Amino acid sequence: MVIIVMGVAGSGKSTIGSLLASRLGWRFVEGDEYHSPASIEKMRAGIPLTDTDRQPWLAKLATLIAGWNAAGADCVLTCSALKRAYREKLGLGEGLLYVYLKGTREELEKRLRNRESHFAGVELLDSQLATLEEPAEDEPAITVALSDTPGQIVDCVVRVLADGRNKHH
Repeated sequence: MVIIVMGVAGSGKSTIGSLLASRLGWRFVEGDEYHSPASIEKMRAGIPLTDTDRQPWLAKLATLIAGWNAAGADCVLTCSALKRAYREKLGLGEGLLYVYLKGTREELEKRLRNRESHFAGVELLDSQLATLEEPAEDEPAITVALSDTPGQIVDCVVRVLADGRNKHH
């Protein structure tokens, strides 16, 4: 199974993803590592990525996900996955679960201002929020609130996996 921890910049994808992978004993993969150098430089400069910029990145991640599922490998992957079309490219079928980290603009801005050493800064937040399409009921996704602690969020995801069904939290 592949769990994709999704949300806008500053939502805590890397923190939650690594904690979740550690708890489950699964491999953790940082999706941002697969962005092209040009895309990383754009984001570092505060320039939002376009759909065209994102296509090669999403294609790489989709190939990885398909490979992990074909091999029966369990993995936690971070990916903003902001639009349904992006999630459709990554996959919406069996063996995938999206964990959407949902927060208010204020929570997200505070997190972005407090974090260090990441190329996506607060200047990208508004464009990401404008792009965001929250997962629909027919998508294999659960929604968790950023107001919960990382431990509570991981506990919630582990409970959902144990229950074997998707629901909102």
